[in-house]
Amino acid sequence: MRYEGMVYRPPSEANSLIIQATIGCPHNKCSFCVMYKGSRFRIRKVQEIKEDLDMARDYYGDAVRTVFFADGNTIIMRTKELVEIFTYTRKLFPHLERITLYGSARFIVLKSQEELDQLKAAGLGRLHSGMESGDDEVLKLINKGADADTIIRAGKKVMAAGIELSEYLVVGVGGRALSQQHAKSSAKVLNEINPDFIRLRTFMPMPGSPLHAQYKSGAFELLSPHEALQETRLFIENLGAIDSKLLSDHVSNYWYVEGSMPNDKGKMLQQIDYALTLNENRFRRPENGAL
Repeated sequence: MRYEGMVYRPPSEANSLIIQATIGCPHNKCSFCVMYKGSRFRIRKVQEIKEDLDMARDYYGDAVRTVFFADGNTIIMRTKELVEIFTYTRKLFPHLERITLYGSARFIVLKSQEELDQLKAAGLGRLHSGMESGDDEVLKLINKGADADTIIRAGKKVMAAGIELSEYLVVGVGGRALSQQHAKSSAKVLNEINPDFIRLRTFMPMPGSPLHAQYKSGAFELLSPHEALQETRLFIENLGAIDSKLLSDHVSNYWYVEGSMPNDKGKMLQQIDYALTLNENRFRRPENGAL
C-alpha cells in the first residue's frame, strides 16, 4: 500500500485496512483543525486505489474484515467510482464485514438519496461524520462550512439509506462564551438525526490553527475540566428518546462516558456527577496540545 502524508483514521477503525482513496480534505478550512494543512486535496485514480487493494490482498490474504478509505471526506468521490472500488474490495476480500469513510454534511448532501442507496448496496457500511456542533454560531466560529439544517439533512439521508452513522461532537469547541448553546443545540440536532453512534471529543487548541491563535490572544476561553464535564452533562441531559450509542472513545476527553440511549442516560449522568466531585488537578491540563 502507498500512503501520502499523515494518514488519520477514527479510533474505531484501528483494526481496519486503510487505503487512501483521496488525499487531504476538500474543505480544509475548519479553524480548529490542522490534520490536512500540509496536503493539497486530490482524488486518486480508481486504478491506483485498486492497485493498493491488490497489494493488501497479496500481503494479508483474504483475512481483511474491515476497510477504511481515507482521507478526509472521501464521500466527495463520484458515486460511480466509489461503487467500483467497493465492489472490487468485496471481490478481493470475501469475508469483508464493513467498508467505512469520512464524510461531513457539506459533502454528504451533494449525494442524492438514490446515490446513497447505491453506496449502501455496494458495501458502504458506515460513515464517520464530524458535525462538531449543532449550533449555527459555533459552526460559523469554527468555519465548518455547514449549518445545523445541512447537518440534519445529511444525517437523515445517511440513516434513510441504512448506512451506519457516527456523528462526532467536539466538547468545548464553542469556548466558555457559547458553551451552553453549543450543548443544547447539538443535542437538538442529534435528536433530529438519531444516529447510530455519537462520539465525543474534547477540544484542545492545536498549534497552527486559527483557534489556537485566538486562544493565545485571549479571544477564545478554554473550558476547565469541570466546565467541559458540565457541558457534556448538559448535552446528554438534552438528548431525547433516541437509539444512539454514546461513546467518549478518545484520549482528549476528561472522563470515559459510554452508554446506549435512552436506557443508560441516567447512568451516564451519574458517571459525570461523580467526575465532577474530583479535584480538577486530577485531570489533564485544558491546554494540552496547545503549547
